[in-house]
Amino acid sequence: MRHSFTTSGVCSRKIDFDLDGNVVKNIVFHGGCPGNLKAISILADGLTVEEITSKLDGNTCGFRNTSCPDQLAKAVRQAYEEENR
Repeated sequence: MRHSFTTSGVCSRKIDFDLDGNVVKNIVFHGGCPGNLKAISILADGLTVEEITSKLDGNTCGFRNTSCPDQLAKAVRQAYEEENR
């Protein structure tokens, strides 16, 4: 199922991705640092929700208490929980 997550506290505005069971695919960041976020999208493609959250949850950016990868971890966890209620 396709999901869209509005980010908070980061340069990117939104993250779209597909969730197939617990596998995350087709990640697209809107806004933010294009090169870095394309790389994160490629590296995280095909990983499970658990793998993404264990690797990216809590990652910060500069003085911020979050980052685009941290927001991705929050997005996939939220989508997975919503799908499995």
